[in-house]
Amino acid sequence: QVQLVESGGGLVQAGGSLRLSCAASGRTFSTYSMAWFRQAPGKEREFVAAISRSSAISRSGGSTYYADSVKGRFTISRDNAKNTVYLQMNSLKPEDTAVYYCAARTGWGIKVTTYEYDYWGQGTQVTVSS
Repeated sequence: QVQLVESGGGLVQAGGSLRLSCAASGRTFSTYSMAWFRQAPGKEREFVAAISRSSAISRSGGSTYYADSVKGRFTISRDNAKNTVYLQMNSLKPEDTAVYYCAARTGWGIKVTTYEYDYWGQGTQVTVSS
């Protein structure tokens, strides 16, 4: 079992930046592949970015993958010593407005669909004003 708690959301003007954090409980954080999803009002939850699990001795390793809509603007990273995954969001646009969710899954590899993730956080609101 792992519990996920997101933070860092808020209101920002278009072109601005935010960094989301997701703190995970448990001792085996490095064995989880992690991802960020988002859900805007009236829309389905969609994939944003993912980072694969890493070896136990690696503090931050793991391959990454991004949705086309955020590629070049968002960066996902992890710090296994802190049991935390981050989402750095730059050049924010009004269409990035959504509730952002952190998700975790056991096993290797990058997955982009919601049903492949076992654990979810409660979400954090990101609002980008024009």
